[in-house]
Amino acid sequence: MSLALTLEGAQVLRPGGLDRAPLGFADGVIAEAPVGRAVDLSGYHVLPGIVDIHGDGFERHVAPRRGAMKDMGGGIEACAAELAANGITTGVLAQFFSWEGGLRGPDFARAMLEALGGVRDRVEVDLRVQLRLETHLLDLYAEFEALVAEFGVDYVVFNDHLPHERLAAGKRPARLAGTALKSRRSPEALLALMQEMHDRRGEVPGAVGALAARLAARDVRLGSHDDHSAGDRAEWRAWGCPITEFPETLEAAEAARAGGDGIVLGAPNVMRGGSHKGNASALDLIALGLCDALASDYHYPSLWRAALFLERAGVLDLAGAWALVSAGPARLLGLDDRGELSPGKCADLVVLEPGSGRLVATFAGGRVAWMAGDVAARFLG
Repeated sequence: MSLALTLEGAQVLRPGGLDRAPLGFADGVIAEAPVGRAVDLSGYHVLPGIVDIHGDGFERHVAPRRGAMKDMGGGIEACAAELAANGITTGVLAQFFSWEGGLRGPDFARAMLEALGGVRDRVEVDLRVQLRLETHLLDLYAEFEALVAEFGVDYVVFNDHLPHERLAAGKRPARLAGTALKSRRSPEALLALMQEMHDRRGEVPGAVGALAARLAARDVRLGSHDDHSAGDRAEWRAWGCPITEFPETLEAAEAARAGGDGIVLGAPNVMRGGSHKGNASALDLIALGLCDALASDYHYPSLWRAALFLERAGVLDLAGAWALVSAGPARLLGLDDRGELSPGKCADLVVLEPGSGRLVATFAGGRVAWMAGDVAARFLG
């Protein structure tokens, strides 16, 4: 049940910045205070709930070990609890649809979507999905498109993980045996498939462009992954994909900004001080104004920690840093009902202990999603 409360005494991050005016919410949305019961949150910060535009950390919950996928729904519920504990009130689960198999295979994608549909109404966090299509999987485009339609997927990102340079040189790809095991193929069969897809690369631009047009006609949001150059970004923009996730270079990010595209960077990259793959530093790109949203990528706790780090390091003020995990991703996803604490918006909010930086409470749609520590007494007293 959604609560009716007025939070008093806290510093509240609104679109105009921090202030101490009371914040009320009722019926799942931010309301003009006072409303309902008053709660004294003096000494705390209240900020908008986090919108995670791309996270694949859910894989640890639904498949903790190879073959241990008997209760995928329970795993997604556990993931929702982790999201809430990290202030994430809207979580986009990034699911592959790839030739790589295992957690990235088409069969797993369908099973995950079915499990998500079964538990979505049992959790407080708004769980959404992004399907990530491997562009060279040409023979399965129709199956992918049907899956998008059947489950109402509203965000699709295009990937290409084929090691084209090694295939073109006739070399054996790295980690072939491990990938083959996950895809339930022999290394020889997988290599033959990869070579066949590489050889058909000339068909990919036309197929991607046609698929992107059909998906856009159904209001599906489209993006690309790991753009490396300005040319890459221009090509994806021409195909109707205005979001670039994790651009690998300054050149690609600058091209995105010049073209008015949305730029998503990884929060773990911020916390590590650089990309684990040696790509452009998210910290550097943010300092240059080349970021609209941070994503958890593979580590949910990094989102709120990265926002606070950016503020403490003087890269951005708190409002600007927190916008990268709230208003920014909400805008890219077209979710204009959330991302900021304004009347009529979703009552998605988090409570922070300023001194320790601990995240101590999360409300999603006006419902308690997670709470811990001394702050609980304020709400329960």
